[in-house]
Amino acid sequence: MALLGLGGSIISEAILVLLIAIVLYIVFKLGKFILKIIFGIIANSILGIISIYVLNYLFDIGIPIKTYTLIASALFGLPAVGTMIILKFFGVVL
Repeated sequence: MALLGLGGSIISEAILVLLIAIVLYIVFKLGKFILKIIFGIIANSILGIISIYVLNYLFDIGIPIKTYTLIASALFGLPAVGTMIILKFFGVVL
């Protein structure tokens, strides 16, 4: 009697089960990798937005809280905030 109802031999069914196991292993590994990347992006975005508020409150840096500064800090995180600070010190109006 065939395991999967396909009428194949035990060897072909074993190969099929092995292939399914390999595919599931690859899918879980990729899923874990993708979740790790997404978590890193979300954490960096949150840190970027919070750092703008903290720098403005504690050090009065003067980075305006506008749509484009929040989008930049949400997309690129702390590097965007660092770039905005450098631009602000060089006199570029944000």
